Amino acid sequence: MDLAERLKRWDAFSHFSRPQLDALAGCVALTRYPGAVSILKEGDATADAYLIDSGRVRIKRQTAYGDYTLATLGPGDLFGETAFVDRNTRSGDAVAEEETQLLGFNPVTLGTLLDRDRRLAIALYWTFWKSLSRKLRRTNARLEEFFTETGRPPDAPLRRPDADEPGGLRVDLASKRKLFAEQRLSSLEINFLASLSQERQLAPGEVLFHEGDLGDEMYVVLEGRVMIYKYIPGAGEEALAFLERGDYFGEMALIDREPRSAAARAGDGGAVVLAIPGEVLSGILDLGKVSSLPLLKILCGLVAKRLRELDDKLVGWFILAGGGGASAPSSP
Repeated sequence: MDLAERLKRWDAFSHFSRPQLDALAGCVALTRYPGAVSILKEGDATADAYLIDSGRVRIKRQTAYGDYTLATLGPGDLFGETAFVDRNTRSGDAVAEEETQLLGFNPVTLGTLLDRDRRLAIALYWTFWKSLSRKLRRTNARLEEFFTETGRPPDAPLRRPDADEPGGLRVDLASKRKLFAEQRLSSLEINFLASLSQERQLAPGEVLFHEGDLGDEMYVVLEGRVMIYKYIPGAGEEALAFLERGDYFGEMALIDREPRSAAARAGDGGAVVLAIPGEVLSGILDLGKVSSLPLLKILCGLVAKRLRELDDKLVGWFILAGGGGASAPSSP
C-alpha cells in the first residue's frame, strides 16, 4: 500500500482529493517503532507531526512523582501537530506503547508544499483544527477526574434576554472591521464577518453560556475580558482561560456538535463580544468554496495554546496531589 492510500484510510484525511494525498505523501515517511521506544522528548524543538497507522502511543510528562500520562492515542490519531502549528517546544514525551507504525510529516518539506498549494494548506489546517479541538475537549473532561465529590453549583443566570433589544448596545461596522483587520484577514473575510456578526454586551460576571449547553455560535472578544471556566466537583470553579480583544472562543461545539465542555462569563469589568453564527463560520471555512486560511491558522493557534495550558494545569495538580489523581484514559 502506498503512502497516499495509507493516509486515505483515516477520517482525518477523508476530505483530501487524490491529487492532494499524492502531494502530501511526498512529505511523509513511514516509520516503525518497537514497544517502549521513545519517539519524542519533552523540550525538543522539532515540529514533525505524526499519524498513527497502527499501534499505540502514550504522551506523558516526567515529574518528581513519576510519569503523568496526558493522553494515550491509537490508530487514526494525530500527535505532534501542536508544535507544527505554534512552533513551540514539545510539551511532553511520546512513547510507543507497543509495536507502532507512524506516518511522519516532515515540517520543512510540508511547509514548502503548503506555501505553494493554498488549497492543500486549508485542508491540512482543517484537519489539525479538528484534531486539536477533540484533544481539548477530552482534556476539559479529564479535569473532573482529580476529584470524587459529586454535584454541581446552581447555574448562574444567562445573559439578559433583552440585552440586544432596541436601545441596547450597537457597534458600528468600522469598529468590527478594525477588529478583524487586526488579525490580518482579507478584505472579503473582514467584510463578511463584520456584516454578519452580532454584538453582545455582557455585564460584569454575566454568563454567556453554561457547560452542557448546545452551541450554535462562535464568539470573538471586542472589549473587556471573558473567562472560560469549568465546575470541578469537590473543588468549585476552575478558570481555564482569560480571553481579551481578538480572542475567539466557543468554536468547539460547532466542530463536533457536542454540548459545551466549559462555561463562559464576562470579567469584573464586563465585556462586549461579537457572535458569529455557525452557518456563517461554515460558509467562511467551507472547504468546497473560498475558505479562510488565515482564520484557520488563528483558530489552530488558539486551541493549541489552550491545550498546552490545560496540560500544564493537569500536571500541576498531579504534583500538588503528591502523585495522586487520574491518568489519561485511552483514546476511543
